[in-house]
Amino acid sequence: MSIPQSGGGQIEHYDQLAEYLSSGNKPREDWRIGTEHEKFGYCKDTHKPLPYEGARSIQAVLEGLRDRYGWAPVAEAGKLIGLEKDGANVSLEPGGALELSGAALETIHQTCDEVNHHLSEVKDIADEFGVGFIGLGAAPIWQHDEMPLMPKGRYRLMNDYMEKVGTMGRAMMRRTCTVQVNLDFGSEADMVQKLRVALALQPVATALFANSPFFEGKVNNHKSWRSKIWRHLDDARTGMLPFVFEDGMGFERYVEYALDVPMYFVYRDGKYINALGMSFRDFMKGELPALPGEVATLSDWADHLTTAFPEARIKKYMEMRGADGGPWRRLCALPAFWVGLMYDQNSLDAAWDLAKGWDAETREALRVAASVDGLQANVNGVNMHDLAREVLAISEAGLKARAMPGAGGLVPDETHFLNALKDSIDSGKVPADELLDRYHGDWNGDLSRIYEDYSY
Repeated sequence: MSIPQSGGGQIEHYDQLAEYLSSGNKPREDWRIGTEHEKFGYCKDTHKPLPYEGARSIQAVLEGLRDRYGWAPVAEAGKLIGLEKDGANVSLEPGGALELSGAALETIHQTCDEVNHHLSEVKDIADEFGVGFIGLGAAPIWQHDEMPLMPKGRYRLMNDYMEKVGTMGRAMMRRTCTVQVNLDFGSEADMVQKLRVALALQPVATALFANSPFFEGKVNNHKSWRSKIWRHLDDARTGMLPFVFEDGMGFERYVEYALDVPMYFVYRDGKYINALGMSFRDFMKGELPALPGEVATLSDWADHLTTAFPEARIKKYMEMRGADGGPWRRLCALPAFWVGLMYDQNSLDAAWDLAKGWDAETREALRVAASVDGLQANVNGVNMHDLAREVLAISEAGLKARAMPGAGGLVPDETHFLNALKDSIDSGKVPADELLDRYHGDWNGDLSRIYEDYSY
């Protein structure tokens, strides 16, 4: 979950909203990669989730990272709720999952080094407390009441609101994890093409990274239960954004969409003010019931943009949001997959050629089928396994064209980060399939084995 934004004066005219988004335009040489991933923490002896406070807790892990590795603390209302260092931050998801939001880096080599370094630090601290961390799309066994709500004002407000919209909002908050990548765009036209590709092909990422076939201790008959949860969260702020594929799409059209998303909060003086269900349009006119007479600022707009949760979204950059959290290798594969598609024009064009003939119903059906069946999904003659093979080949070509070397020049490009995905294409199995094989095989239905066998 995002941290409060700062800076930016009062919004004096409507055009500032689109100008905020377009200010993210960057020349190609300045395009960067930001990788985020979440993981569940648990006590190794009991397999129970970590509380916020105590000898074995999220707070203890944060304090360990702060004291041993020089991370700067981030506090809210006197509670340690995050860390910052070198352009990256560590934050808490509502149910206590630990998230690394990586720095904006130039290559997949760098972002993978960052991920590896972070997981090594976390393991070093966690091992001392008898704590483990595991990468999955959804908590496999824990019930809702076992998951503590972290001490962040934003989460308290969201927790209450989620009871009023959809059916699975609170499950999303406390019992799901993702890996995502944030990428740049060069112009409005570039943003539009990238966002269309990101949304249309997000089901391919959902299928390839599907890693949540268990929930509340049972097989749930979905390869990505996390994706199912997001489909039943809040229709006003989730989904595949059909308008993006219509004529006239641009920054202003996205602004109209975001203005229609009901508000959650306003952040003032270190506190979250309840604005649940209110209108940002009213806020711009000084008519927000939560703050009568006060007019929205650009930092309020930046905060509001973080409360829309479509499968891909834009702020001053673009976020790919359709993948389950997962094993170590796939944390590097996700940014490689999207960078290969997005940062080479030939690959971006080829990716759009694959998807441009689909209508909104097909895109949505692919989203659902990917969640249920993974690579075995079939929609209107589109075979997900075949589609994923084509998309992966396009991504690999894009990474080859980028020709970003690593390991001091010994590795010529970034294509090897796709190897985990190539293995899935070759075998037809994604992580969810492997987990199900273990569950029905050597685990003999003992789902607790997942912690020992799949933790970082």
